[in-house]
Amino acid sequence: MDTSLPKIDQFLAALEAAVADGTLVRVALRMPFGADETLKSVDIKPATIRDALKLSFTFHHQTRDLTQNHPPAGAIGQLRRLIDKDFRQAFLFTTAFDLQYDAQGKAPRLKQTAATSKEAATLAHDRAKVRPIEAEGRPWLAALGVTGADGQVLKASGDKFRQINRYVEILGPLLKAIPEDRLRKVVDMGAGKGYLTFAVADYLKQTLHRPTEVVGVEFRPDLVEFCNTTAGETGTDNLSFAQGTIESFDSTGADALIALHACDTATDDAIAKGIAAGSELIVVAPCCHKQIRREMETSNAGNALDFVTRHGIFLERQAEMVTDAMRAMILEHFGYSTKVFEFISDVHTPKNVLIVATKTKRGKDAGALKKLLDAKEFFGIRKHYLEDAVGLKPELQP
Repeated sequence: MDTSLPKIDQFLAALEAAVADGTLVRVALRMPFGADETLKSVDIKPATIRDALKLSFTFHHQTRDLTQNHPPAGAIGQLRRLIDKDFRQAFLFTTAFDLQYDAQGKAPRLKQTAATSKEAATLAHDRAKVRPIEAEGRPWLAALGVTGADGQVLKASGDKFRQINRYVEILGPLLKAIPEDRLRKVVDMGAGKGYLTFAVADYLKQTLHRPTEVVGVEFRPDLVEFCNTTAGETGTDNLSFAQGTIESFDSTGADALIALHACDTATDDAIAKGIAAGSELIVVAPCCHKQIRREMETSNAGNALDFVTRHGIFLERQAEMVTDAMRAMILEHFGYSTKVFEFISDVHTPKNVLIVATKTKRGKDAGALKKLLDAKEFFGIRKHYLEDAVGLKPELQP
């Protein structure tokens, strides 16, 4: 190693050499300080992809992981940028030695220690992915047109299969965290053809081994009949479907309530049903956001964001954020801990926001209601539909 080079160049040179002689195990970037506050760490390992050596970067964000694969030459440049702008520490692990780059002090430092791993990284990349819902042995997937009779995912249904598994990856740990005696019934509002409803029922029965009842609520009678027939024919005996609207459904006993892409105020009806039932878990993925946008457009209330919202596209986006933020505040008022996050990339769909509300032991939060009133006054919103749905009658202060 040429010790006359800057420390970062020495580190990258050691990485290049490890890639070239096959001794690389992995690289880890830690202690983030960059502009992207959601980026927590990066792990890098060698992999053979389509018969070519690549360095596979896994970016660990707060709510998701992203993977990028680069040829070694491009990977070195990418790594340099990450170390310069986003991370204070970098660790190189090889079968010959470990090397730590540390930029926390006045000047960067390098520290070489004995190798912690004696085996080089496996270059296999196309390993079988472990999914919460596997394709084989699921007759309901075939009945819904996701797989063929042989249990293989149909080419045209690959995105749907990945979407089903992504939903269950998120919902699974949330459902598992609820004690068995408090998870007797899960209700899926606006179930449609039942892709997610079947998946949740499958996960509860086959993976968690819970005797939980799952009910899908759907307005269209033909879909309800189809789904009930499919559940019976495929042996999904913990699942049934009920015909009706979200607003008219009796949610009593719903320990967990989910609603994905319920349009406009139907999302609010679903949230209200969950609150009324005292559900342990409420998970909604909102669709369109028309009600609050109309409020903002017709009130003509001026505020410091006028320079943004005078453009229609920005007003639409602002209305979406305000709608969902107010939903979160109302849930918090009723004693729920809430998180709002992106659950799939907006490359696949712009309808990618998920609101997750978990019931807590604390009582109603008056502070959340005060924040709601302040937000309504700022944006000139006379009412949020969810206020009426849950029986709130807060008035704007003069």
